Amino acid sequence: MHLSRTPAEAAAVAAVESTVGDSSAGDGEPSEPSEPSHPTGHAPAPPLYVPVRPCACGFALRVFRSPLGARTAVAFTTERRLSDVLGPDQPAIRLALPAVRALAAPLGVELVSVDPQLTAPPVSTDPPGTPLPALPS
Repeated sequence: MHLSRTPAEAAAVAAVESTVGDSSAGDGEPSEPSEPSHPTGHAPAPPLYVPVRPCACGFALRVFRSPLGARTAVAFTTERRLSDVLGPDQPAIRLALPAVRALAAPLGVELVSVDPQLTAPPVSTDPPGTPLPALPS
C-alpha cells in the first residue's frame, strides 16, 4: 500500500524513526527494542503525551500560547499531568520530542513546553456584557 505524506508528516515519521532506530519486525509492525540503542549510550526519552484536536484528516497538533504570548506546542510526561492541566476529556497521542518539534515546525512554532502548569480559562465567544451562567449549587 502506498501512503502519500505531506512534508511535515514525512519529517515527523523520519524524526520518530531516527529516535527509535530501525525496529521493524519484518511483518510491518514496529517491535519494542530489547535494549536502548542510542548513539550516546543513554536510553532515549520515553514518548510524551501530546494534546491534539480532531480534524477532517484525523487529528491535528494543538498549539497554545506561553505566558509571554509566544506560540508553543505542549507535551506532558504523564497522562495524569495532561489531564490535570487540560482536563480528562482532552484527546492526546504519544510522540517523541523530535516528532513534536517536526510537527510544530511547519506551523512556525519553535517552542515546545514540557509539563506546563500555568493555564488560562477558555476564551468566551459570547458578546461582551452577556451575563455568565449561574454555577450549579
